[in-house]
Order: sequence, then C-alpha cells, then structure tokens
Amino acid sequence: MPFLEEPPYTHGQPTRTAVLLCNLGTPDAPTPVAVRRYLAEFLSDPRVVEIPRLLWLCILHGFILRFRPARSAAKYASVWTTEGSPLKVWTEKQAKLLQGWLGQRNHQVKVRWAMRYGSTSIAAQLSALKAEGATRILIVPAYPQYSATTTASVCDAVYQWAQSTRSLPELRFINHYHDENDYISALVASVLRYWKQHDLPDHLVMSFHGVPQRTLELGDPYHCECYKTARLLAERLGLSQEQYSVTFQSRLGRAQWLQPYTEPSLIALAKAGTPRVDVICPGFSCDCLETLEEINMEGRHAFLQAGGKEFHYIPCLNDDPEWITALSNLTQKHLLGWPTQSSPDLRALDASHSAALARGARQ
Repeated sequence: MPFLEEPPYTHGQPTRTAVLLCNLGTPDAPTPVAVRRYLAEFLSDPRVVEIPRLLWLCILHGFILRFRPARSAAKYASVWTTEGSPLKVWTEKQAKLLQGWLGQRNHQVKVRWAMRYGSTSIAAQLSALKAEGATRILIVPAYPQYSATTTASVCDAVYQWAQSTRSLPELRFINHYHDENDYISALVASVLRYWKQHDLPDHLVMSFHGVPQRTLELGDPYHCECYKTARLLAERLGLSQEQYSVTFQSRLGRAQWLQPYTEPSLIALAKAGTPRVDVICPGFSCDCLETLEEINMEGRHAFLQAGGKEFHYIPCLNDDPEWITALSNLTQKHLLGWPTQSSPDLRALDASHSAALARGARQ
C-alpha cells in the first residue's frame, strides 16, 4: 500500500502525548440515506458479521440495505436531539471533560474522540493528532467489555491507518476495563442515586449488547466479562441472585445469539407478576439508539403490555463526574511512563500551532 501524502516533518520535534476516545458510530442524520451509508460501512466489517464474505455481501446489499434504513431512520429520529445523535453528543462531551480533568492534574495531552463507523473517523483523527505533533497516542475504546466485534475492530481501524503512514507515533491500546474498581464504583453510584430518587425496584435487569453465540464458542471473552461486570455490580448493590438478571439485546438475523434475550426476559418477568423492573445497560458508556429507543421505548412497551406496572430505565454514565473520574484514572494508568507534563518545547510548539491556525483563519 503506498504511503499517503503527509505534512512536512520537523526532525527533532518534541514528544507529545495524545488520547483518542473511540466509540462505535452513528449516522450523520436520522434519514434513510444517511442510515444506509452508515449501515453499509458498519455491516461490511468482517469483525461484525463473521459469515462467508460473498454470501453476506449479497444479503447485505440485496436485502438489508434496501429495507432496513427506512425503519432504522425512524428509530433514530425518535431519539435525535437538537445537538445531533445522542451517541456523538455524549462521546464528544466525555472527550472534552477528560481533557479538562487531565489538564487539571498537569497532564498536557491532546484528547480527541472518533467513531469506528461514520464521522469523525478514527483515521481522520489520528492524522489530525499526528499533524499537531502527537508522537505517542493512547487508544481508549468506549467499550468496557472486550469483544472482537467492537474493541478489536477499533484496533483494525488504527492498523489500517498505520499501513499508509510513514512516520508512525507510538501506539497503546486499552483492551477492557470491565472489572476496574472505578468503573464499577461509577455504576454503583449511578444506580444508588437513581434509587434514592425513585425508590427500589422489584427486579434489576442488566442488559448488555448481544453478539452471536458462535463468538463465545470461538473464544471471545465478551460473555464472561459481561457476567463479571454484572456480578461485581450486584455484589456492591447488595443484590441476591434472585433480585437481578443478565440479558442481551440488539439481536441481528436468525442465528442464535447470547441468551437470555432482553425483551423476552422483560415479558417473562411481567407475566410472572413482577410489578416493577429497572433496567441498566452497563456495557454502554453513553446513551444511544440501543438504550434510548430499544430499551426505554420498545422494552418499556413490551413489559407494560405483558402486565408489568412500572418500568424504569437507569441512564448510562454519560457525563457523570464519577465516570469521568474513572475514565481519567484509567487513562492515567495506561499513560504511565509516557511524558505528559508541560515543557518549554511543548509550549513553544503549541504557540506555533496556534499562530499557524490564526494565519489560516485570516487568509
């Protein structure tokens, strides 16, 4: 693969450290055209759909991309905000807050956010960081539990960018943090805060994004990491095994996925006479279509229609200060050994970069 054109390189430039927070992605707009473009990229990833390539591409382009975009666009429209897609809004806020938190502790690092699919892409942000002088970059996926379908796909995107980059920065990756004490503490605090305002439920459902059962059989640790997160959260909340359930949502296609499925579980709880359920989605670091529409709308409707009395959705961590603290502590741990403190060379580089931007704006 030929190298792409790169900006002029200054030999002996000072080292600069950066952080790239990576989330899954979202359409640019809640329209069939935008959703079709997004789904075409997302569902073309062989990490996401692991069936014979030619067969899947025929199914994808012959059927799915013809009919699904219009239905999905309507769902996106139901959760879209004046600022845009909730996933993009929250991811951007998390990156800004992370930058501020690290700066308060004298870590002079650049923090950017990117999406695996859609805009702004991982490749574009890596190129931007490199152009700003980043010589070391920590990749932070927004997925607490590791899966080849998510975390490994982020790594793929980074490696693809690296293939066409001549002078590579040093790279580090965070694979998972499903059992990090700070992450669990942030979840616990969010649940307790919600229960303080809304009282206790009869049952807590912990819903994680689903993946095909075959991924577990092939050695993907995602299933085990979800259950460990759930167990640690339940223990810290003082729940017995009868007081909570672990379920999996967002099934695609007819193949068997990790079970039990979320919506049938909600229906079963309602039919068994459970008056109130609360649902939390610990695998999502911020609210998105899968939590706001699939859980808080579709899941709510299914539970109440089946005879349930009260349905409560506990929001994702989003910009919760305890979560940003946890994310910051995690980032600091993985930055260990890299220079992150302010220096005269870096301050001069920042001044030069700011001057160049100002000249460009005037022109």
